[in-house]
Amino acid sequence: MNCKIRKWRITDAKELAAAISNKKVQDNLRDGLPYPYTEEDGREYINQMLSADENNTFAFAITVDDKVIGSIGAFRQSNIHSQTAELGYYIAEEYWGKGIMTEAVKQLCGYVFSHSDIIRIFAEPFAYNTGSCRVLEKAGFQFEGVLRSNAVKNGAVIDMKMYSILRDDLCKV
Repeated sequence: MNCKIRKWRITDAKELAAAISNKKVQDNLRDGLPYPYTEEDGREYINQMLSADENNTFAFAITVDDKVIGSIGAFRQSNIHSQTAELGYYIAEEYWGKGIMTEAVKQLCGYVFSHSDIIRIFAEPFAYNTGSCRVLEKAGFQFEGVLRSNAVKNGAVIDMKMYSILRDDLCKV
């Protein structure tokens, strides 16, 4: 399957809602997302991403055959970390394990490094999310360590892992 990342369109809201309104998907994301996730929730999110500062927020739809199957973004940090961005992403469960997310992560990193002064992109997947960890490794990210008891998700204290890729690393991928 061939995937592409592209800017959001308001008309993507229905497909976005379908991708994220899944407990298995949301169990691997930070809290705060409505469940079930509605088309209106999707429109609000897309409007926020389209109106965000493009120097600080790099947000895209993940598509296969122009159908939205997920979301990916890198978000600039502040203060002494202003040339660092945090990566976040998800795709619909039916597309897991097909190499799509790895390709989307590579595309996003290439875009951010070529369109900004960002020098480091990092991700902090839950330690139990082996699929996400594998995506990052296959996309050229380096494992930096375990963040012990770093989050509470679904009532459980959990570890997270730290991965990063540097602008200079991208040439090696």
